[in-house]
Amino acid sequence: MGFNIVLIEPEIPTNTGNIGRLTLATGSTLHLVKPYGFEISDSRLKRAGLDYWKHIDLREYDSLDDFMMEHLDKPMAFLSSHADQSHYSIAYEEGMFLVFGKESLGLPKDLLEKYPNQSFKIPLFSEHIRSLNLANAVAVTLYEGVRHLTG
Repeated sequence: MGFNIVLIEPEIPTNTGNIGRLTLATGSTLHLVKPYGFEISDSRLKRAGLDYWKHIDLREYDSLDDFMMEHLDKPMAFLSSHADQSHYSIAYEEGMFLVFGKESLGLPKDLLEKYPNQSFKIPLFSEHIRSLNLANAVAVTLYEGVRHLTG
């Protein structure tokens, strides 16, 4: 069992480290799309991932175009606070790619416009926040997928 967690241009090393731990805990693969807002050797990234980082199934890409060209034919769900559909309606399947944008801006608007039927949001029940922390959003979405696959 497992998913493919994709971070497009992640900016905060501790988020990426925590997400790495989540991927390892769920048997998932972490895909990182450059440019990053940190160095992959950043001690904060490794500290957040603890001593697990060396066990993470990690794939890196030089650009979003490179990632998309390699995986375009795979099942994907794009997570964004600007999407209309709830993440509860994702048709989760093993190996699916769950794609998240960078902390400051989210996913590129043109990507969401190109894939509106594959774009989802985590419902928020307060007008006082715009979105969840990236690591929390990945955890919520990933474990909802795990719930679907393990029943």
